[in-house]
Amino acid sequence: MKIDSAVKKLQKFFTSHKRLPSYQEMCLLFGFASKKASFELAKKLIKLGVVEKDETGRLIPKQLFPQLKLLGSIAAGTPSPAEEQLLSTMSFDHFLVNRPDRSFILKVSGDSMVEAGIHDGDLVVIEKGVIPSEGDIVVAEVDGDFTLKYLKRQDGQAYLMPANSRYSPIYPEENLTIFGIVVSVIRKYH
Repeated sequence: MKIDSAVKKLQKFFTSHKRLPSYQEMCLLFGFASKKASFELAKKLIKLGVVEKDETGRLIPKQLFPQLKLLGSIAAGTPSPAEEQLLSTMSFDHFLVNRPDRSFILKVSGDSMVEAGIHDGDLVVIEKGVIPSEGDIVVAEVDGDFTLKYLKRQDGQAYLMPANSRYSPIYPEENLTIFGIVVSVIRKYH
């Protein structure tokens, strides 16, 4: 089986299922008679950097989709002439995620961070293991509940500040634990 053909089938599977196939599903997808052929194909794709294994041994995308062309910049203020020129290529994985081994994604629910540009339904990439600075947007557990807010400090005490004037700051009564900081926000329009 040609690698390009295999990658196209995996892309199509991933697009419709939002995950890569299991080794058994790969047998059906590629017409293999045994899982051994699936393992061999996976080994080749891992070596090429197309996929990788997660901690449980499942295949996950690494460079499954081609990098997109970075053609230039666009004025969001006063209109200016646009010149299309290939500046580079980029992968959203590398742009949005600093440290994949320490990152995870959460779906935002609610409107307490709208003034920070984070809306209900957005996805946020969270990086764990970073010492947060004042003003970082963090995922925190405060008195047993989880939330997404700005980390603030006053008189040496940390508290959480929403980015919506309709909400009040949250001061912990017992404990405040920071699980990670927001490094990227993802919003899809269509």
